[in-house]
Amino acid sequence: MKPLFTVHAGEYLLGSHIEHSMPGVNVWVPSKDTGVDLLVSDRRNRRTVSLQAKFSKDYLLTRMGHKFQKPLRACGWWIINWDKLRGSRANFWVFVLHGFKRHTFDFVVVPQRELQKRLRSIHGPGTKKIQVFLWVTEGKKCWETRGLERGKADKRRIVEGQYRHRFRNFTKWLNNWEPIKKRLKC
Repeated sequence: MKPLFTVHAGEYLLGSHIEHSMPGVNVWVPSKDTGVDLLVSDRRNRRTVSLQAKFSKDYLLTRMGHKFQKPLRACGWWIINWDKLRGSRANFWVFVLHGFKRHTFDFVVVPQRELQKRLRSIHGPGTKKIQVFLWVTEGKKCWETRGLERGKADKRRIVEGQYRHRFRNFTKWLNNWEPIKKRLKC
């Protein structure tokens, strides 16, 4: 039996956050799976933005050593199907991170094409499934940490605020709703 209506946690948290932080917009849930989890429109339903929501439990307390726990807000892990990302109709992919230790929510709102470009640069072409580890620091920085060249040394630089890498830095999209507001003109 197929459920009549289901929304997963990431979709709910994302939709709820948008409704509270952008009064006047409408959030829509598609009736079938088209690769778009939420559609957001302006109050007159003339402009729209499509979103793909990706939720992860917080791996901060279960996978990180004690020295990394204090400077990090949340650590998420996703497996992205390259073909689905490349063929996605969503304007933005939104990674929802729920930091359990400090009861925080962070959203990494990345344009679909930019996400493709960055993941290809970090993980190389030809990979069917890409594992993505996003870390959000207390200093409000966001990094993709899967497969770091120098392993623990690079992780230490991230938590100390000293790491630099053009494609791994996702801070520009951390809790940045401006591109969506701009498209909706709100």
